Order: sequence, then structure tokens, then C-alpha cells
Amino acid sequence: MPQLSYAQIFAKFLRFGFLAWGGPIAQIAMIRRELVDEEHWVSSARFNRILAVYQVLPGPEAHELCVFFGTLPKGKLGGLLAGLGFMMPGFVLMFALSWLYLSTGIMQTAAATAAFLGVQPAVIALIVRAVHRIGGHILLDRWLWGIAGVAGLAALVGTPFWLTLPIAGFVYMFATRRQRVTAGLLMAVLVGVGLYFAWVTFAGPVGGDAVSAQPIANQEPSLLDLFISGLKAGLLTFGGAYTVIPFLRADAVGNGWMTDAQFLDGLALSGILPAPLIIFSTFIGYFGGGPLGAIVMTIGIFLPAFSFSLFFHDQLERLVDNEKIKTFLEGISAAVVGLIAATTLELGQKTLVNVPGVVIPLAIFAVALALLYVFKAKTTILWVVLAAAGAGLVLFG
Repeated sequence: MPQLSYAQIFAKFLRFGFLAWGGPIAQIAMIRRELVDEEHWVSSARFNRILAVYQVLPGPEAHELCVFFGTLPKGKLGGLLAGLGFMMPGFVLMFALSWLYLSTGIMQTAAATAAFLGVQPAVIALIVRAVHRIGGHILLDRWLWGIAGVAGLAALVGTPFWLTLPIAGFVYMFATRRQRVTAGLLMAVLVGVGLYFAWVTFAGPVGGDAVSAQPIANQEPSLLDLFISGLKAGLLTFGGAYTVIPFLRADAVGNGWMTDAQFLDGLALSGILPAPLIIFSTFIGYFGGGPLGAIVMTIGIFLPAFSFSLFFHDQLERLVDNEKIKTFLEGISAAVVGLIAATTLELGQKTLVNVPGVVIPLAIFAVALALLYVFKAKTTILWVVLAAAGAGLVLFG
């Protein structure tokens, strides 16, 4: 392992941050190629074990890997500097774009409005592609498929995720221990909870902290609200950065901080940046509390990723080896896939309402989705978003 100063550690991972295009797979591949294959910081087998730990835990895996590798030459301070270096380019760029979006009046121009109308269906395509990719890694048997399906339907009728996720974890934990009667009963409980919230949603006043929450009277959150929202989302991002979408939307849109269209704009902006997708929390924080709100919410969402790697890595590595814990987390991950799918349907419906016509947004969605499946380059998302913006300018400008 090379001997690096604190400044060299920060600079090395800052360079990784500037090159972090293409999502987590490309980011992890870049880290592995340089630190494992070329510089031999750890063995390939050791890297696979470390990655397995962070794939089970919540948070952006690439960022957690950077923090872990930073601890190797210089301990906890080295890990902190590595993590800050990796996230800094994306944070600064998203902060600047948030200021541009909200403070300069650029969104009041016809050209910007038309461009973002074109981008919104493409963002739905990005999420659909992510759901398919994440589901392919997580939904490996019938129980997991069933959990995802029931959790998704429960989310659509307003069931709070804090009820859905633990039940889902216990369902799969008992199912893998061949206690299928208990697992089936718990699944029935989850179905029953969903039916109750369906009745509340369609026959009475909407209740609960639902993922499907609609905007209420515009509220200005406190800095503590923004921090807690970010922290909660950071603790629930099982299976990849896209899994943060339903949790942040429940707070940001459900509490009236922004509209669904603005939420999709933030996702689009994050898609063109070299950063983990959860950096769009900076955009939400800026909406809720201005520059300080952006900083506070970003701290909240990244805090778990820093903490797991800096303070609890060895314990978590042993914990993840515990089969009961592992299957419990796998059940939660399957439920989160269902939550993302439900959120995608809701956002898709809102997009059809918001974007003029029906054929045009469906066409942009279909072309964007096809491009995302056909082309695997690190900058594919960037070009898809820019192309959709150009289409919006032509069709709606």
C-alpha cells in the first residue's frame, strides 16, 4: 500500500469524484481497477468481501468504499478526507445548479421550461431501468418477488414504509429458515395492513406517512427537519442509490416542499453529474431551507455512509455474516424494490399530467429507455438527459 499524506489522500479521491460518471457500477469498477488491480491496496478477494458488506448495508457503495480505503493509510481522518474528496465535486456542482434553478429565475424562461418538460419522461425511464437492474440483483426467489409485489401495492394505497419494511424483513427471515407458516402469516399481516390503508385512502381521510403522499399546503421545514429527512433516507438506501427516491419524495413532495415536477428536475440534474445519485438531496435541501438547508440535508444523508465505514466496519462485517441478519436485510431490500416501483408508477402518472399531450412524453420515455438498455457507456445517462432536454426545446419551446 502506498504511503500517502492527508493532502494526497484527499487529492486522490477528489480525482475519483471528478471521474465518477456512470452510476455505482462504473464508480466501483474505477475504484477497483486503480486501488486493487494497479496499486494493490488489498487483495481481490478482500475487495469482494468488503464490497459484499456495503452492498447489504444502506448507502452508496462507491462512497463507502472510498471512506474505507482512506482509513487504510491514515486511519479515521484519512477515511473522512477520502469520503469528502469523493463527494465534493458532485456536491459543489449540485449546489451551484440548485442556486441557478431557484435564485436566478432561469426556470421562468420558456426555453428552460420546455427543456425540463422533455427531461421528465426521460427521468422516469432512468428510474425504470434502475428498478430492473436493482431487482435483478435482489429478487432471486419467489418469496422475494412476492414481498416486492405486496410492498409495492401497499405503498400505492398509502401504507407507511416504516410498517412495510420490518414486516418484509421478518417474512423473508422466517421463509429462509423453512418456517413457512409463520412467513405466510406475516405476509398475510402485510396484506391486511395494506387493505386497511386502502380503505382509509379511498373511504376516508388520507392517513399515515405514505410514500404516495400528495403535496399539502406549502410548509417551510426547519433545519432539523431537513437533517432528519436526509438521515432517514441515508439509513434506508438498501440496494443502490435509486432506492432513496421513495423516502425523499415522501418528505419533499408529501410535506409540500416541492412539486413532483420539481422533484424530477432534481433527479435529472443529479443524473448529469459525476456523483452518487443521492446528491440530489442537496437540491431538495436547497428547496426546503436555502443554502444552509442544502448543506444540512447533505450531511444527514451522507452521515450513515461515513459512520459505517469509519466506526463500525469490522463489527458490520461480522454482523453481515450472521445468516438471520443477512436474510432480514434481504427481505427489506426486496420491499424497497417494490416501493421504488410504486413511486415510479406515481411519478409516471404525474408526468403524463404535467407534460403536454400523451404521445410525446410516452415517445420520449420509450426512446430514452431503449437507449439506456442498448448503450452501456459511463456517460449514457448524461447524453440521454441532454437529448431529452433538446427534444423538449424542439417540441415544447
